[in-house]
Amino acid sequence: MADQSRPARGATHNHVSRRFNLPQTEQDGDWLDARHAVDGDPPKLRTTVTVETPRTIITRNRSPDVPFDRSINPYRGCEHGCIYCFARPSHAFHDLSPGIDFETRLFAKPDAAALLKAELAKPSYRCAPIAFGTNTDPYQPIERTWHITRDCLAVLAQANHPLTITTKSDRVVRDIDLLAPMAAKGLVAVALSITSLDAKVSMTVEPRAPSPAKRLAAMRMLADTGIPVHASIAPVIPGITDHEIEHIVERVALAGATTATILPVRLPWEVAPLFKAWLGTHFPDRATRVMAAINSMRDGRENDPAFFSRMRGAGPLAKLLRTRFDKACTKHGLNQHRISLRSDLFRPPAGPQAELFDLG
Repeated sequence: MADQSRPARGATHNHVSRRFNLPQTEQDGDWLDARHAVDGDPPKLRTTVTVETPRTIITRNRSPDVPFDRSINPYRGCEHGCIYCFARPSHAFHDLSPGIDFETRLFAKPDAAALLKAELAKPSYRCAPIAFGTNTDPYQPIERTWHITRDCLAVLAQANHPLTITTKSDRVVRDIDLLAPMAAKGLVAVALSITSLDAKVSMTVEPRAPSPAKRLAAMRMLADTGIPVHASIAPVIPGITDHEIEHIVERVALAGATTATILPVRLPWEVAPLFKAWLGTHFPDRATRVMAAINSMRDGRENDPAFFSRMRGAGPLAKLLRTRFDKACTKHGLNQHRISLRSDLFRPPAGPQAELFDLG
């Protein structure tokens, strides 16, 4: 049974990952009764942050259906708590649950900017856009105090290095002072993810992410300062958010987005049982229909991991969603031109030896 005592969190339980044969425990009713009698109500769930010290900060990938080959993730885990997040299973590498642990036991990489500067300064480095927000959100709430994303942006701005940002947070406008000058040089684009325009649905699907109204306002502010804005309508959840496609496209176009993409919900690894438990808690009246629709887009399965089809879905329903999306984009003038970024302006950061001779 799902644990319903977790207000403002996405996952309804905190089961340990089964990917690496981690030990499993089960709390029975008698034990819970005894614990409550002795200890009283459990303490309020708090978010914790652990410092992580990686040796490198740029992650490479070779996936043929991903439009970038390198990324930076300043944080592990994400307090936004989006129930569908495909990054949840990565917490198993820390022997933590993809459920509540993923949303509350976070990791920060405060050395990220220094590591980035060192990697960009290597003679072997070849410039291409770096993607932020590919695994967890670079502007999740803890960025307010850790400002690791901003520190990395400052390094990239100094080096005239191109980047893209994907986020659900209006906190990105805090860094307009860095992003606007970079946009004037053709070095940056920002994608804001809009799953639903219904504040209640959004709060349920993405409990600690900013409201849809705040994200649309952020789009407008970014666009008004000349920063290219992309709208990511992702994921589309059939039976819950799919009826909003046309309305979302209209609103993001009015907010200044020039391009948009759509992605049917994906349920890899332990995300599927988390999502189904969430459905049973928040949408019990339609849980069976929602899963049947998802299965119809994934060749009868809960997830299709194959390149290309994993991003588009398959079958009549997936085709219908994309047709509706394409027509709405045509109507509102989206996707007429691709956003392209420059890499020819890159200048490697000065190393410590070069700084010794800086007579500036």
